[in-house]
Amino acid sequence: MDRIGTESSFLDEDELVDELEGPDAEAFEAAVRRILVEVGEDPDRPGLDRTPARVHRMYRELTRGYRVDADRLINGAIFDVGYSEMVVVRGIEFYSLCEHHLLPFYGTAAVAYIPDGRVIGLSKIPRIVEMFARRLQVQERMTAQIADFLMARLEPQGVGVVMEATHLCTVMRGVGKQGTVMTTSHVLGLFRSNEKTRAEFLAHLQRGASGA
Repeated sequence: MDRIGTESSFLDEDELVDELEGPDAEAFEAAVRRILVEVGEDPDRPGLDRTPARVHRMYRELTRGYRVDADRLINGAIFDVGYSEMVVVRGIEFYSLCEHHLLPFYGTAAVAYIPDGRVIGLSKIPRIVEMFARRLQVQERMTAQIADFLMARLEPQGVGVVMEATHLCTVMRGVGKQGTVMTTSHVLGLFRSNEKTRAEFLAHLQRGASGA
């Protein structure tokens, strides 16, 4: 038996640490103005005169994951349940920023775990994905961070995470290859040591890909 979900989520204000405008807002906006000048623009012309402030607010939103309080995010949503079969949540949409070029990459995540007497609330898994996605990232590290976080917080028998994403640094620049998708995985516990468990997880993902 497994639990299949497609819920996506955004981080709530009560899951964040202090969200007040920092003292570096002025410096950030000055840096954006400098970038506009360097690319040959006039930061004071109509259409661009408020862009530095907009970019500052945008980056505050896109990097909110740094300011998440993990305890508030979990908020006690770990429950003692006599259930020991695989739980799978797939189709979790995410958007992140590549740390190499600050360009977006986006896609979907599938997260699975085998409980050891405790389960986590379904809505928390997409929020955990979101917490790590809303940072400057590389996909490989983010995949491992999600798995490691669940393993540490839930102490299950095993965790498996697979992520598929399109990277605009590949699509928009460089080789410019449309349709390129990167897949990463990270498995722990029974997902790593037991081939049958790993195969069951992959079978769930294949059924999802086929629309079954």
